[in-house]
Amino acid sequence: VHGGFPAKYRMLSRVCRAVPRVPVLLSPRMFASVPSTKLLFTPGPLLTTSTVKERMLVDMGSRDAEFIRVITDIRQRLLNLAEVDPKQYTVVLMQGSGTFAVESCVGTVIPKSGAELLVVVNGAYGERWVKLAHVLGIPVHSLVFNDNEIPDARAVENMLAKQPNITHVLMCHCETTTGIINNVQQVGEVVHSHSRKFIVDSMSGFGAVPIDLARSHVDFMISSSNKCIQGVPGFAFVIAKLDELVKSKGNARSLSLDLYSQWEAMEKTKQFRFTPPTHTILAFHQALLELEQEGGLLARQNRYQSNRRIIRDGMRAMGFKEYMKHDSYVITTYLFPNDPNWSFERFYSRLSELDCVIYPGKLSKTDCFRIGNIGDLKPSDCQKLLDAVALTIKEMGVKLL
Repeated sequence: VHGGFPAKYRMLSRVCRAVPRVPVLLSPRMFASVPSTKLLFTPGPLLTTSTVKERMLVDMGSRDAEFIRVITDIRQRLLNLAEVDPKQYTVVLMQGSGTFAVESCVGTVIPKSGAELLVVVNGAYGERWVKLAHVLGIPVHSLVFNDNEIPDARAVENMLAKQPNITHVLMCHCETTTGIINNVQQVGEVVHSHSRKFIVDSMSGFGAVPIDLARSHVDFMISSSNKCIQGVPGFAFVIAKLDELVKSKGNARSLSLDLYSQWEAMEKTKQFRFTPPTHTILAFHQALLELEQEGGLLARQNRYQSNRRIIRDGMRAMGFKEYMKHDSYVITTYLFPNDPNWSFERFYSRLSELDCVIYPGKLSKTDCFRIGNIGDLKPSDCQKLLDAVALTIKEMGVKLL
């Protein structure tokens, strides 16, 4: 290769190869001038505090005694946050996104024979859980509602009466597609009255949207590290009724996603079976502490509701229309303006340039976008978003009123 190069470059090449390679050490000071983080108006990953991010600067061994203490403390604090009896419920941490934990739960707690699943669907995530069951080879039924409609518990009751082979029911607590908050307790009472098992995906709800697991007869509740508790992505968790989890031994359709074996290892060794996301777990522990410092679930709920009011009132004043009549303070879905100058791609890109990140819509039949109200957002951040939106539609020449 070098034969075609001038002699001076061939000599330079030999000299460079002779110089020992010195590793470049990066100091935190080198990043002191990095611009501040963009404001994330998304349903997760979302904006986190500087102290949550700083916790990830610590390297810790997965078998280290201090790290094991953190895992144990997280599990206890999650039980406290859920307000459940630790003699009746337990917590299992699972590597991966929230979908990994749903697959782990569904693929473990539903027996390989003699069991069928009903998924209550009113959005894209309910549709995902139907697809997940098909992939796992689990017989599945779906009870479908419009994505702006809260599921009717009477329809669930009729379905269970007609389908005696259904053994488990799965529904979303807060359907992230639109932000709609479903009636978990009403459906849970119906499921319990028919002696079926109830699985709840509370990915975007737990930590800020109240849910009474005991009164709602929830057997398994699934959530994620990077939602309302305000950690970063990397793992999810299942809060499970202990007696129902014990029954699932040997049911798993996966080695790494075996929920029972994961719980068994955590009980015996206080550790993960396989490499855990150590930095994410440390950040999540800090996030749990900060949730408690803020005043717990109700205080966080109040802040998110305040964010929602500020953004809703500002967007309405500009002329934007909401997709749903139901009030949801986790995430709000807005319809595309009916204006020839409108382009979501331009709208999104310009807002990002102004350090505000929103979310595309996830509806198949309606053009829309979503704005999240959760994360470490304050009233001033919400006002900054509104100012950015007003400037952007003015630059685009979009008329709303």
